[in-house]
Amino acid sequence: MELNERAELDTSQANDLGRGGGSGGGGIGIPIPGGGGRGGIIGIVVAVLVALLGGGFGLNAMTNGDEGGQAGGGDLDQACSTANPDRLDDARCRNLLYVNSIQAYWQKAYPEVGNGNYEPTTTNFFQAAVNTGCGQADSGVGPFYCPADRKVYIDLSFYDELATRFGAKGEFAQPYVLAHEYGHHIQNLLGTNAKAGQGDQSGPRSASVRLELQADCYAGAWAKHATESKDKTGQQPLFKSITETDIDQAVDTAEAIGDDSIQERSGGRVNPDQFTHGTSEQRKRWFTQGYDRGDPKTCDTFGTDQL
Repeated sequence: MELNERAELDTSQANDLGRGGGSGGGGIGIPIPGGGGRGGIIGIVVAVLVALLGGGFGLNAMTNGDEGGQAGGGDLDQACSTANPDRLDDARCRNLLYVNSIQAYWQKAYPEVGNGNYEPTTTNFFQAAVNTGCGQADSGVGPFYCPADRKVYIDLSFYDELATRFGAKGEFAQPYVLAHEYGHHIQNLLGTNAKAGQGDQSGPRSASVRLELQADCYAGAWAKHATESKDKTGQQPLFKSITETDIDQAVDTAEAIGDDSIQERSGGRVNPDQFTHGTSEQRKRWFTQGYDRGDPKTCDTFGTDQL
């Protein structure tokens, strides 16, 4: 993966809330499996990690959010300006570039799957804790999408956890995570989230599993077209290149966070009745389908018996 150093980033698509930041009222998410015993925040489960264990993840074990230059709240206009030669060393600016690319893709692709035009939203970078439209959340929930305020939330130190605890060390794991969360935004715009909320929330064929696999497929569709996305000016590509190695990193990440993989990693037995996101094989397969087909209309996980 090669990013375009000359690309003009649209900083209106992200906010750096810093430590204990807030954006209006509450948050949902999923606890990273581990010790601590904290449950997930009440709401629709939409983050990339699986809530099946119900265990929390202590804030003291996080990496304090300073990976790649993230400090506590800051001016993204200045940090991510082309006048800053080191901007793409900053995790916030790299993730802003990913967000710009994902939303540029959906601006073009959404009218083919939805009614009307795509409605952009923002990603909020936070540290330690955050208030959202779905409730209060801390870093232990991992990245998540809040349907109530239509925003994506992420403590960027999560990527260290993804690499060290789940073995997803490749750089392309990061845009995969964000593309998955924006897949939930698409589902929210389409009404898929609301319909899924009326179905079973656990089990191998549950509405929750179908929702998550569809978000993986949407992420794959974006990845197929990522190099076509342009910057704020509409002139410069955001990505110079994406390689098969990058796609393999996304597939490896999907595999690492399958329900069965996380259950096994926790030392427990595989219990399909507790599945909420799909198996490693399913998550790989649906991301790959999205990437191979490059068409979100092929991501109908609700209309098939072949999950």
